[in-house]
Amino acid sequence: MTISIGSDHGGFQLKEKLVDSLKEKGYEVIDRGCYNLESVDYPVYAKKVVRDLQSQTSEKGILICTTGIGMSIMANKFRGIRAALISNEDAAKLSRQHNDSNIICLGAKYTSLEDALKFVLIFLEEEFLGDRHSRRVNMINEVDER
Repeated sequence: MTISIGSDHGGFQLKEKLVDSLKEKGYEVIDRGCYNLESVDYPVYAKKVVRDLQSQTSEKGILICTTGIGMSIMANKFRGIRAALISNEDAAKLSRQHNDSNIICLGAKYTSLEDALKFVLIFLEEEFLGDRHSRRVNMINEVDER
């Protein structure tokens, strides 16, 4: 599986550690930046990860900023994106099972590396359940078409 990951300066350190951990676990990771602690604008990096999903360069995305809120707002502006701000294991699981989320957003200020890795691995390994949830996701997709 190919994963696109991006962060702003607030999520840089967590992103760097996640990139290493995911590569060790055998995932192909596309690092879209940022690449240091210098202040940057999170929408730039959210857009890069979104474009990877839209072009099918990656199958899933990870976005990290200080709170995760800005990244999730920006990512969800784009057609076909269902970005979920995750702060616990159950939400990571249900975001995939019920919402078919394709981007996980994390807040570096509130998420340890250990928890972030747990959340991301759940997100990457869970499957969309379909059935009644497909109807709901299709309703979201209809908004994209307008």
